Amino acid sequence: MIWKVLRAAIVFLVIVIVGLLGTVLVRWDRTFDAPLPEIRASKDSAVIAAGRYLAFGPAHCAYCHTTAETAPALDRGEQPPLSGGAVFALPVGTFRTPNLTPDSATGIGAVSDGQLARMLRYGVRRDGRAAVPFMNYHALSDADLTALVSFLRSQAPVSHLVPPHDVNLLGKAVLAFVIKPIGPTSAPPSESPPVGATVARGAYLVGAVAECADCHTQRSMVDGHFTGPRLAGGSPFPVEGKPGVVVVPPNLTPDPKTGRIAAWTEAQFLTRFRQGRLIPESPMPWNALGRMADDDLRAIYRYLRSVTPIERDPGPSLQRKE
Repeated sequence: MIWKVLRAAIVFLVIVIVGLLGTVLVRWDRTFDAPLPEIRASKDSAVIAAGRYLAFGPAHCAYCHTTAETAPALDRGEQPPLSGGAVFALPVGTFRTPNLTPDSATGIGAVSDGQLARMLRYGVRRDGRAAVPFMNYHALSDADLTALVSFLRSQAPVSHLVPPHDVNLLGKAVLAFVIKPIGPTSAPPSESPPVGATVARGAYLVGAVAECADCHTQRSMVDGHFTGPRLAGGSPFPVEGKPGVVVVPPNLTPDPKTGRIAAWTEAQFLTRFRQGRLIPESPMPWNALGRMADDDLRAIYRYLRSVTPIERDPGPSLQRKE
C-alpha cells in the first residue's frame, strides 16, 4: 500500500514538473500590447542637444549602451556612439545592451520612432516582448522622450551586431510568470518641469530621468521589484574580479543618523559630483551625473532634502562579505 501511494506521488510530481516546464517554455517569450506613443524625432538642433544632454548626463544612457572598453573615453568627457555591447551577468541569465545607433542592420535604423518611445515608456520591445526592467523611464515627459529619440536618430550609424540575451531556465521562468511591462502610473507630462533649482525639478530628475531609486533602494535580484524603503539604501553590487567584495548604495534620505548626505551643504553636494568617481569599484555613473548643469544638481539636492527621513544604515559603500 505504501509503495502504491509513493509511486502515485512520484508520478503526480513528475506530471507537475513536466507541466510547469512546458508552461515556462511556451510563455517565456510571450508578447504584450502597449500603445505606440505619438513621438516623432525632430531635426531641430536644440531638441537634439537636449537629448544628447540627457543621454550623456542625467539619463546616463551612454554608461550602459557602450562597452567596458569605452568607459575611459566616457570618463574623459568624450561622447562615443551608443553602439551597445555592455554585458550584465545576473542569476537569471546574461544580458547585453543593444546598439542604439541608426544602423539599419544592427541598430535602430529599422525601428520606428513610436517603437523606440514605447520601449522607453512601457518596457515593450519591438517584437512585443517585455524588456528586463533595467530602465525605468516610464515617467519621462513627451518633450524629453522626443529629445532622446531625436538624439539617437542623429548619431552616425555604427555596424555593431550585439548577440541576443542568453536567458537560463530560471530567467525563462521569471519572464513567463513575473516580468511584464510596467508603464507609467499616470499620464506622463507633455513638458518636464522648467529648468531651475526647484524641488519639483529635482523630483522629476530623481524619479523620471536619473533613476536614483533604482540603485538606492533595495531590490530583488530576480525580477527587480523594490523590497525596501525608497532611497534608503540599495542592494549590494558584486565587484567583478573581487570575490566577496560588494558596493552598497547609501541612504539618500535626510535621516540625521544614517542619511549619507544629511549633513552636506548644497555646495558640498555639487563639489562631490564634480569630483567624479572616488571609489573605483562604484557602479554609479559619476562622470555622467557630474556633467549635469548646476541648477539640475541643486534641484536634486533640494528634492532629496524634502523626502521623508528613513533611519536605515546600509554600512560603508565598499564592503567585504565573508
